[in-house]
Amino acid sequence: MKRDYSQFLSSKKTKPETGQRPGAALSMLDQLGWNRHFAEQIDPAALQETPPVRVTEVHRGGLRVVGEEINELIPPRADATVGDWLSFDMASPKDSKLLERKSLFKRRAPGTDRQLQLIAANIDTVFVVSSCNHDFNIARLERYIALAFEAGVDPVIVLTKSDLSDDPAAFEKEAWALSDGMAGGVPVLTLDARGQEPKDKLAEWCKPGQTLAFMGSSGVGKSTLVNALSGGKKAETQAIREDDSKGRHTTTSRQLHILPTGYVLLDTPGMRELQMTGAAAGIADVFADLQSLSHACKFKDCQHETEPGCAVLAAVEDGSVAPERLKRWRKLVLEERYNSSTLAERRSRDKAFGKIVREAVKMKKR
Repeated sequence: MKRDYSQFLSSKKTKPETGQRPGAALSMLDQLGWNRHFAEQIDPAALQETPPVRVTEVHRGGLRVVGEEINELIPPRADATVGDWLSFDMASPKDSKLLERKSLFKRRAPGTDRQLQLIAANIDTVFVVSSCNHDFNIARLERYIALAFEAGVDPVIVLTKSDLSDDPAAFEKEAWALSDGMAGGVPVLTLDARGQEPKDKLAEWCKPGQTLAFMGSSGVGKSTLVNALSGGKKAETQAIREDDSKGRHTTTSRQLHILPTGYVLLDTPGMRELQMTGAAAGIADVFADLQSLSHACKFKDCQHETEPGCAVLAAVEDGSVAPERLKRWRKLVLEERYNSSTLAERRSRDKAFGKIVREAVKMKKR
């Protein structure tokens, strides 16, 4: 029997009937986040042979894709990541077409080869998770939020373990001070990741058809939040070390969890290294206050170090800008420029090498 995909050409969702639990009347594609952006890329005439599927897990051995009555492991591919949508080629899965993304998280991969690593695609909201203990780190929060801004994803700062802190309000105050300097500001929430608080405080974003992600270092409670929202044990959890609040990698791979309430959650492993690349606009949004001040500098190419007439340095001197914030801005800007330029050089070298190989093959054939 052929599946009828005509209903999925519209972005309209089917509303649950009275008495049904949220998400009960939604199709699998609707729960996975299918919408008009992706529907407009699908050829209606080819839906039976190439139905839409979403990448829910990425493994070395392949990609787990899920759709209407489809749950398959297909060959791995470098151009796809968790959250991507594919036009699934039933006859030849490896030839499935990657649909244009709404958003993409990426970073420079760890190591010395300066490769670009795709983290997640088509996220609507990212919860940047930290905790009210030794893990709280302003510089790390700025990095995650810069990635979110660059990806075109709405960030929310979530501070966990408030129940274990003597003064959770102090951490929240510092996070709000960080938010005030960003373009448009970023919401800040403080909660206990266990129990009812996550469902109550995150309800504004946890709506049918939405794709949400938790990002942050190991041990901050990302997996605990996934379990609290799902009402079960979707993800494994471990206790942190008490002496330094360090956590271990409980989550070892990126995976989309499909929740019965009609939305999906992405839990990610803690990333020890989060190198900026191709994120100049995101960094500018995180440091929107300093970016705005820089327009008043005497020199257009002011580096805000020792130049005369620097409006940013003047703000540091009068106390309206903290020296540490300026230092973190300089560091991220320089890091992003270096990584972006070296990645561009690598691509140029790879392109040139590819050309040499093609010419050699042509010569051999002659």
